[in-house]
Amino acid sequence: MKKENIPYSIIGVLLGFIVGFTFANTTNQRGYGAQGVVAAQQQPAGLPPNHPPVENSGPGAEAVEAAAKLAAEQSDNFDAQASAAEHLYDAHRYAEAVELFERANQLRPEDFDVLVRLGNTNFDAERFEEAGRWYAAALKRQPDNVNVRTDLGLTFFFREPRDVESAVREFRASLERDPAHVPTLQNLTVALNAAGDREAARVTLSKLESVSPQNAALPRLRAELEKTDAAVKTSAEKGGD
Repeated sequence: MKKENIPYSIIGVLLGFIVGFTFANTTNQRGYGAQGVVAAQQQPAGLPPNHPPVENSGPGAEAVEAAAKLAAEQSDNFDAQASAAEHLYDAHRYAEAVELFERANQLRPEDFDVLVRLGNTNFDAERFEEAGRWYAAALKRQPDNVNVRTDLGLTFFFREPRDVESAVREFRASLERDPAHVPTLQNLTVALNAAGDREAARVTLSKLESVSPQNAALPRLRAELEKTDAAVKTSAEKGGD
């Protein structure tokens, strides 16, 4: 579920339904926001079925090991810890990256970017509660950061058990700050549908259509809402027999 490989927002999966997948937007290429709709646990790379292979643009093994070695030798050097953590993250070595980001955080507890990177790295490691803790810490410093708040909402959606109510709350809080934030509108549509609030989901989808009429997620979001409506209707008809 790598956040930085695909530009802009995330589109993903809900109850086996592939909506699509896009993460970090162009203003957040270093991971300052996951911004996605629910991603498929069965698709760790976050890509839809039959998606063409994505080239690995991560650092080479030698560069990773050199950065890690420097960080070990200079344990009190913030830049060395943060740089090595970035290399390890790009190499998908999330546990090691978390360790070095945490060391960087100890050296500079006030650093907002490191707090967010800790959230993102834990998120990609599917440690969603831990990711939420770091996102919440970042939001204490920048409470109006819509990208991070939306990421926090995603951590609630992915947790076991899933906490849709908290996810919806954070998505709505993001939209209070930026009513036209496309990734959040996508996420909220999916979360509301999951919560069974189909009318609110349709209202949110209509808003998404108005602000992003060419959004690639729209056809599948519409289809999923129609599928839910059909399932509810069928259930009601069976109950009336």
